[in-house]
Amino acid sequence: MIVPSSLHGSSITKPFQGKSTISKTFVAKTTSHICAAADADSTPPTILVAEKLGQGGVDMLKTAGEVDCSYDLSRDELLEKIKSVDAIVIRSGTKVDREVFEASGGRLKVVGRAGVGIDNVDLAAASETGCLVVNAPTANTVAAAEHGIALLCALARNVAQADVSMKAGRWDRSKYVGVSMVGKTLAIMGFGKVGGEVARRAKGLGMNVIAHDPYASEERAMAIGVKLVSFDEALSAGDFFSLHMPLTPDTKGLFGDDAFAKIKKGARIINVARGGVIDDDALARALDAGIVAGAALDVFEQEPPPADHPLVGRPDVICTPHLGASTREAQEEVAYEIAEAVMGALKGELTSSVVNAPMVAPEVLKELQPFVTLSTGLGRAAVQLVLDHGFSEIEITYHSSRGGDLDTRLLRAMVVKGILEQITESQVNIVNADLLAKKRGLKIVEKVVPSESGAIITEMEVAVSSKDSKFSSAVDPNTNKITVGGEVKQNGIPFLTKIGAFDVDVAMLGDVALVRQTDQPGIIAGVSTKLAEYQLNVNYMTVSVASKGQEAIMAIGLDAKPGSDVLDAISKVEGVKEVTSFSEQ
Repeated sequence: MIVPSSLHGSSITKPFQGKSTISKTFVAKTTSHICAAADADSTPPTILVAEKLGQGGVDMLKTAGEVDCSYDLSRDELLEKIKSVDAIVIRSGTKVDREVFEASGGRLKVVGRAGVGIDNVDLAAASETGCLVVNAPTANTVAAAEHGIALLCALARNVAQADVSMKAGRWDRSKYVGVSMVGKTLAIMGFGKVGGEVARRAKGLGMNVIAHDPYASEERAMAIGVKLVSFDEALSAGDFFSLHMPLTPDTKGLFGDDAFAKIKKGARIINVARGGVIDDDALARALDAGIVAGAALDVFEQEPPPADHPLVGRPDVICTPHLGASTREAQEEVAYEIAEAVMGALKGELTSSVVNAPMVAPEVLKELQPFVTLSTGLGRAAVQLVLDHGFSEIEITYHSSRGGDLDTRLLRAMVVKGILEQITESQVNIVNADLLAKKRGLKIVEKVVPSESGAIITEMEVAVSSKDSKFSSAVDPNTNKITVGGEVKQNGIPFLTKIGAFDVDVAMLGDVALVRQTDQPGIIAGVSTKLAEYQLNVNYMTVSVASKGQEAIMAIGLDAKPGSDVLDAISKVEGVKEVTSFSEQ
């Protein structure tokens, strides 16, 4: 399966002459084709609907082919039926793994997941067999936002607790005095699609709305009348907190003891995002101490939660069984959305709901394969160095002998993948990378700097338009952008070769610590000693000095992620100015 050149969507704005720079600004095209799953003259495709789907979606599918609605199939029945279908529509109850793809004998062209999560689909096996996997990521947005607002209101006015009291025969009118929402500050933590919809509705309730999302566009926030703030600013200002961030290594347990120590006393928390973003035991302690006045939870780290869950039985916590998407309208919209996605995929149309990558032309893939890991790693490193404020532009620079003939689609997608998969739960690939970036308000600018080495690529740089970094030296003073660069060395190993304006040389194979220091004797030994005390092994180390006796940058490759205690210990070494880390895992 070959992605056509029309997906490239780039325009060369400056001709290739000598050592000039070629710039490309990508403009997404949503109507390109990646393959034709069914020829116009071929037999209409057969679509298996293996789990209950809204009738409207089923009717749509019937306009595209033969529809077989067979629910509650046994494993053996599924393996038999899959041999004779071109597409299958599932929810979360059907597992489409490698065995299913192999049983299809190559006939299965599309898997449609009616919902967001695709944990029950083997994406690698799907891609290997040329099968597209699509989901329905937007249909539940409004329903989730409405449920968040419902929990906000119920929490403010003690609705659930008063209902229980009434049903027990009591009239506790004075006990359940609530708080008004007008004029209160709602802090939205995670300003994606659902967070934006919650903001619009909260503004209608007369609330002041702020948001924290290091990767959100300020322009988008301003258009809704929302101010983007840092995490600590949100904690100190919010009366209500509505959580909408994805569950990533950085957000897991984000609302723990440290956050509750800084949160405004008497705050109320609503979570319709992911259970793991809250440390349940820490929230229980904050409720006991009166730091948090109440919470409303629709999601839990383990679902259903265990009987001894520290929050479910509390009178100051409202709980619902993951009802965010559970409206008749949302379920019907999911049916329409997945039907449209499946029909489009069968025709070979590109949409942002495609969650696995079709194969790139073999000759292009072979040439660029060594740089795939480098591209993903540079994107991953750049975004982990962003502090609290968002960015709206990603600039990718390729040093190549190909000039304007360099096919950058795959590497651009991998940079975006490295960035977005740190901050979202989206599956990013060559098909949907540009579309997902566009939806987040990110502009992708590419530059090709001609190289005389003859190599297809000698080095790459990724810059994000933010001057607020966790590591100030990562900001290139010439551009005021967080900048990282790298190259592929012997044995195909990607190396980080640039941080801001400093040259470094460290393999991008795991976790990397960055230390800014005064150039003086003893610091390397001091830092190494601290790492040894915490049982962290140094794999690679490089020190870059601006000039003798001035500041230097130490880049250290580690065999495990350094915790905050390790970074704090290093920061106390005499001569160390700042320290941070990022992961290439």
